[in-house]
Amino acid sequence: MTVSFTRRTLTASLAAGLLGSIALPAIAQEKTYALVQINQQALFFNEINRGAQEAADAAGVNLVIFNANNDSAAQNSAIETYIQEGVSGLAVVAIDVNGIMPAIEQADAAGIPVVAIDAILPEDGPQKAQIGVDNAMAGADLAAFYNENVSGESKLGIIGALNSYIQNVRKDGFEDALDADSVTVVGTVDGQNVQDVALGAAENLITANPDLTAIYATGEPALMGAIAAVSSQGKQDDLQVFGWDLTAQAIDGIEDGYVKAVIQQDPAGMGAAAIDALVALDAGEEVDANIAVPVTIVTKENVDEFRSMFE
Repeated sequence: MTVSFTRRTLTASLAAGLLGSIALPAIAQEKTYALVQINQQALFFNEINRGAQEAADAAGVNLVIFNANNDSAAQNSAIETYIQEGVSGLAVVAIDVNGIMPAIEQADAAGIPVVAIDAILPEDGPQKAQIGVDNAMAGADLAAFYNENVSGESKLGIIGALNSYIQNVRKDGFEDALDADSVTVVGTVDGQNVQDVALGAAENLITANPDLTAIYATGEPALMGAIAAVSSQGKQDDLQVFGWDLTAQAIDGIEDGYVKAVIQQDPAGMGAAAIDALVALDAGEEVDANIAVPVTIVTKENVDEFRSMFE
C-alpha cells in the first residue's frame, strides 16, 4: 500500500528575551537529515533527490545529499561521517545492500534512524522502513506484457547492472516470467549503471547477436545505452526495446515504435516518503516497515500522460 505522512515543521521556535538592557540572540535549532545516493547522472536518482529536498523544505529541516558516484565504499564512509556529525536521520539508496549493513548498524547504535530507498536491505537489519517498489513483481509484469505483445519466437538480450542488487532483482523477475517456449535469452551484458558503459555493452550485444530481436534494460542508464545503440546502428526496425525509467529519449523511442514498454516509477515520491518517514520517526512515531510506491507500464497508449515531465 502507499503510505503518506503528514508533514511537520521541525524548526525550533526562536528564543529571545531581555536581561536588563541586553537582548539574548535568537536561536534556531534545525534538524539535519542525510541522503546517501548512488550517483547524480541518472534522472531517477536526481528525481529522488528532488522529492526528498521538497519534502525537507516543507518540513522545515535541512537535507544534505551525498553522491557516491557508484562507489559502495564511499557510501559506507559517508554514513560514518554523518554519524560523527550527528545527523537526525539517514536515507540510503544502497549500491551493495550487504556491504552497507555494518555502517547502517553503526548508525542505529548511535540512535540515528535509517530508511532504505529502492535497493532492498536484508530484512534482519535495523533499518526502520523500506521504500520503493516490488521490483521482482514489476519485472514479471513487464515480462507478461512482453509475452502477450511479442509474437512468434524471439531472441532477447539483457542489459543489466551487475553491481546493483536491485537491478539483478529486476532482471531475475523479468527473466523468470518469460515464456520459455518462445523466448530465448541469448545473454546478459553489464552496463554498470553508467550510460556510456551501457552503450558500449549494448553495441557489443547487438554486434555479437545479429539475429537479436529484443532488448530488456534493467535501469535508466541501461535503457539510455540501449536506445542509443539501436539508433546508431539503424536497428529500429529490427529490435524491440523494453526497460525501466522514462527519459525524453525513451519517449521519442516509444513514438518511433521500437521502444515498446517502459516501467515508470515515482522516484520523487520515494524521496519524499523517505524524508516524511524520518520526520515521523524523529517525532517518536512508528512507520510501516514497507512503504510501497506504485509503478506504471508506459506504452504508446498512455505515454501522453508523462510528456510534461520532460518538457
